[in-house]
Amino acid sequence: MAAPTPISALVHSSTLVTAGVYLIIRFREILGVNKGLLYLSVGTIFISGLGANLEIDLKKIIALSTLRQLGVMIISLSLGIVELAYFHLLIHALFKSLLFLCAGVFIHGRSDRQDIRSLGGIIESAPLTSFYFMGCSFALCGFPFISGYYSRDIILELYFIGELNIIIFLLIIIATAFTITYSFRLFGMLMIGVGQQTRGILRPVEVFISLGPIGVLFIFAVVRGSYIG
Repeated sequence: MAAPTPISALVHSSTLVTAGVYLIIRFREILGVNKGLLYLSVGTIFISGLGANLEIDLKKIIALSTLRQLGVMIISLSLGIVELAYFHLLIHALFKSLLFLCAGVFIHGRSDRQDIRSLGGIIESAPLTSFYFMGCSFALCGFPFISGYYSRDIILELYFIGELNIIIFLLIIIATAFTITYSFRLFGMLMIGVGQQTRGILRPVEVFISLGPIGVLFIFAVVRGSYIG
């Protein structure tokens, strides 16, 4: 994760994720309902969710979150739910790019530190960006009536009414819980946690330059799911 934050936001929200999933969507008639792809994607969301709960690098946590959401899309494709996979792809692009841009404000404002243990109390020096980050984390968790809810909820419903064996069912439940735990862990350590060298003032230029695009993305990340749905 050495790339600058805007590049990370572009790659993880749009470029790589869109290219890979869209390619599989285009070849969906060849793949059909693919149980092998299902097993790989379920393993992916479980391992990436577990890794995000143990990681301390801010951008790596968001990157593992991208991998987990990618697994959700591939699970949908492996079960033949193509439209919902594409729907989740569009929603994911909005809140994941917002997460990376908010993370960039935090990192650059704290002398390029990415360790979440040294970023505690960030809400005091960047309250508006922290609010955007919190709203985006709720969208990632599928909080009701925010964009992520409209795609994740119906995908999970179709998982559970399908003919999945108990092991796959439990892994999906645990991996979904991992999303909530790593999101709240990240939010707690950034906003509330206090560690070494946590106090500091963000550079005003970084905040002012970022607030415009971040604000627009936040509005879309909140309402776009309902609109597209």
